[in-house]
Amino acid sequence: MKSPINFEILKESTDSLARVGVIHTPHGDIQTPSFAVVGTKATVKALTSKQLNDINPEVLLANTYHLYLKPGSDILKKAGGLNKFANWSKPTMTDSGGFQVFSLGKAFGKNISKFTDEGGENEENKRMEKTPYATIGEDGVAFRSHIDGSDHFLTPEKSIEIQHNIGADIIIAFDEPTSPNDPVEYQKEALERTHRWAKRCVEYHKSKPNAETQALYGVVQGGKFPDLRKESAEYISSLDFDGFAIGGSYNKNDIGAVVNIVNNILPRDKPRHLLGIGEPLDLFDGVEAGCDTFDCVMPTRNARNGGVLTKNGKINITNTKFREDFGTLEEDCGCETCTTYTRAYIAHLFHSDELLSNTLTSIHNVYFLVNLVRNIRNTILDGSYVEFKNSFLEQYAKEN
Repeated sequence: MKSPINFEILKESTDSLARVGVIHTPHGDIQTPSFAVVGTKATVKALTSKQLNDINPEVLLANTYHLYLKPGSDILKKAGGLNKFANWSKPTMTDSGGFQVFSLGKAFGKNISKFTDEGGENEENKRMEKTPYATIGEDGVAFRSHIDGSDHFLTPEKSIEIQHNIGADIIIAFDEPTSPNDPVEYQKEALERTHRWAKRCVEYHKSKPNAETQALYGVVQGGKFPDLRKESAEYISSLDFDGFAIGGSYNKNDIGAVVNIVNNILPRDKPRHLLGIGEPLDLFDGVEAGCDTFDCVMPTRNARNGGVLTKNGKINITNTKFREDFGTLEEDCGCETCTTYTRAYIAHLFHSDELLSNTLTSIHNVYFLVNLVRNIRNTILDGSYVEFKNSFLEQYAKEN
């Protein structure tokens, strides 16, 4: 069966696995490398579709688990799919709900991230003794809704069915992410289950007419263990996927090395997505390790708490020093926020608990990351990538 997407490589680096390409999808082209803006519940928080279009990202990524609970995938299907429902004309992706296996299961009630040097389980969390919302079995995952406590059961086939209803151009196989604190024995167990689920996802997807209009990505897991990553990349690439996503937990200091191992195995002619990565420094590592697209909730989540990305590093606009700062969030930034409003005004909005504060900082942060990756792409094309990277990193590391 012919894939509903086509990946065209335009240029490859001679110094790394970095490459520039185009993913041709039913809703248009994704110029890669590209940052996928996360619209978890069919909305990028605090932004209208017009504001998002003005920022001009290449692709929007929504969350299967959350859309399944609200409004329900049947409603999205009746609406004509995610694009029509959210008034978004460009390409879309959905994740599988697999991350909720992690966040609502083993990680629930604990301060655990996907990085081994961030988070961990402290004494306060241990005392909480929260009951997980998700329980993993061989056939799938039993969920209690975090909204109303109702019971649900998500299988690989059910995840694909939901994503078929949502109608995204690119959907992702159901997997089991692991905690960076999990021992290698459990990492192996979860990896083998992810591989069995991947096969079921492919078989179910290919049996439906949606396989002609929606591309399916397989997920490579294996945590921070190179041998497991290698095993996973080899198995997942043996299945009939249209592209690949790389997920799971890492050692923060060698994310590039782990992803490099994977991408040296995955087929060169299919696109690769790095799940949940959006920190500027990690994006450079991901591109050099051969990834084509990225997604992360960080830009809008930070924005709602006053966190602002700038070329000179992160600032918190709620700090007292910005109350009388009548400059823009960032000089030479072309976003609507920076061309219209001052730091003092945005600080006032936060201190006054005005909702517009979330919108203005979200516009800037999303614009910042979308254009950072776009600039990475352009400099790979024109041969100035190394100079651009060195200049950006030197500036970004400065104290504010």
